[in-house]
Amino acid sequence: MKGIKYEVTGQNGNIGIITLNRPAALNAMNTETVNEMRQLLSEINEDENIRCLILTGEGRAFCAGGDINEESETRVITGYKFSRNCAEVLDTIEHFRTPVIAAINGYALGGGLEFALACDIRIASKKAYLGSPEISLAVIPGWGGTQRLPRLIPVSKAKQLMFTGDKVSAEEAYRIGLVDEVSEPEDLMKDAMEMAEKIAHWGPLAMKYLKIAVTDGIECDLQRGLQIEAALFAQLYGTEDQQEAMHAFLEKRPPKPFIGK
Repeated sequence: MKGIKYEVTGQNGNIGIITLNRPAALNAMNTETVNEMRQLLSEINEDENIRCLILTGEGRAFCAGGDINEESETRVITGYKFSRNCAEVLDTIEHFRTPVIAAINGYALGGGLEFALACDIRIASKKAYLGSPEISLAVIPGWGGTQRLPRLIPVSKAKQLMFTGDKVSAEEAYRIGLVDEVSEPEDLMKDAMEMAEKIAHWGPLAMKYLKIAVTDGIECDLQRGLQIEAALFAQLYGTEDQQEAMHAFLEKRPPKPFIGK
């Protein structure tokens, strides 16, 4: 793959790291890179050994959004197709079977911010800046930003960021709830790995169902969300992981490694 790197790491070899790798273009996404990401996510999804993903960028940017060199020639039909293609990749991230952590190492602008919004957890370097500057190009966010941003932070603050095109620092992003943690630049990947290791330690089936319950449930009314939760909760009883974990608790011993069954 030209624009993306992938490695498997972690104490038990169950953490995947996806690195956007077009540093000269600030990791801007063109059609080729989006298609590479789609293919890679499909392949990772088939690897049951992976229990957490980290998404980051090479160089001084996390992702600067769409590649303007390509988008400047885009017209209505191709623009719609590119928007839907990117949005579908982000939907895949949002509904991926494992938690996905965005390790925001630098600029996360436009589509780059939208990539981060699709992740479950966002950790930002103190050098990071986040924003939605599409309005400066006489367009609007097209990869889910108008929908995910006001679902994450107050609607008026989301509108302010999109209406003005302003960037915010990592510290300000943390203050408004746009990112969950802020790290020293040299500690960003260490902190992301520590969180990923905590997540990967727990039962993968329970983690998968937990993510479904939250991600799908929050889009429903409360009663439907509670039904989703109850159904998933019930399905976990009788699994090997559940039996081992509860027996270990009663016997006051650490559980054996979870197997996802």
